[in-house]
Amino acid sequence: MSRASTNNFLMPAEWEPHAATWLAWPHHEADWPGKFEPIPWVFAEIIRNLARHERVELLVQDSAAEKRARKILHRAAALSGNVRFHKKKTNRIWLRDSGCIFARARAKQLAAINFRFNAWAKYSNWKQDDKIGELMSHTTRSQEIQPMLGRRRVVLEGGSIDVNGRGAILTTEECLLSKKQERNPGFQREDYESVFLEYFGANHTIWLGSGIVGDDTHGHVDDLARFVSADTVLTMVEPNRKDANHAPLRENLKRLHAAHDQHGKRLNIVEVPMPRPVVFEGQRLPASYANFYIANGIVLAPVFNDPNDRVALETLAKLFPSRQIVPIYSGDFIWGLGAMHCMTQQQPAD
Repeated sequence: MSRASTNNFLMPAEWEPHAATWLAWPHHEADWPGKFEPIPWVFAEIIRNLARHERVELLVQDSAAEKRARKILHRAAALSGNVRFHKKKTNRIWLRDSGCIFARARAKQLAAINFRFNAWAKYSNWKQDDKIGELMSHTTRSQEIQPMLGRRRVVLEGGSIDVNGRGAILTTEECLLSKKQERNPGFQREDYESVFLEYFGANHTIWLGSGIVGDDTHGHVDDLARFVSADTVLTMVEPNRKDANHAPLRENLKRLHAAHDQHGKRLNIVEVPMPRPVVFEGQRLPASYANFYIANGIVLAPVFNDPNDRVALETLAKLFPSRQIVPIYSGDFIWGLGAMHCMTQQQPAD
């Protein structure tokens, strides 16, 4: 549905220039039970690549955690003056969801859109994470905005939406309209569209259906479909008809082919096949190539030692010819139920 824009705020597309990427150093071992040991080294590889192109704002629990992080980053040749440490206790590291979402105000100043965070309406330990947006706003000297609808502060995670920076936004019905893991009880489709318009400058919402198997967020769009330019969407497909992801991804593909952008024009749709199921201790994990992160000069792409890794990397290389595509092995990392996009939050350039 398209709506008349108020243009109070506009969220830039992820491929637009960044001043920094925000991350939180891993510490909650229960997010990777039995597999935590390699996780800091995955972070070090990510930071090493990011810091070559933009500043990294890194949250650590305390001075002891900073010391441990510095040691690992030094050993991985990832420690540089482009990495800034901030002592801030967090529950988890998924800043895409717990941190603020940066947008631009009408006068072009940076605004920190700080939605309420309640751990995907699933987990009980979230109160420290709900304070991260305030720190990000203070550090960047940006205006903190707490979105309200009526008298209620809105709950919304960054992984549940994806924008083209021109007025269109992607999201899913499963995440925002389902009664399961309900973020904002009583909210209807038009309520969310009002929020998207007011705080992201998105006057056109493209509603997809369900998310992928194993996603504990209950349908985040950043595992399904992502804008890669103003008129092009990369979307995941599952060719295997026996796979549980086949039908929901086929339905999402059908919706995308019927959709249009904020100007009423058809979208270009690029399909990428899912990796084979990644299963650990009997649990299927949300492994998806759509959870990539676009930074200055590079794209961080999750890979899983799967034949379709090559397809995904080659597709991203064609879509982002001016950026280096950096594969990050995520077979262990995905045990935490997130990947490159979930852990990052971009700060637009001045």
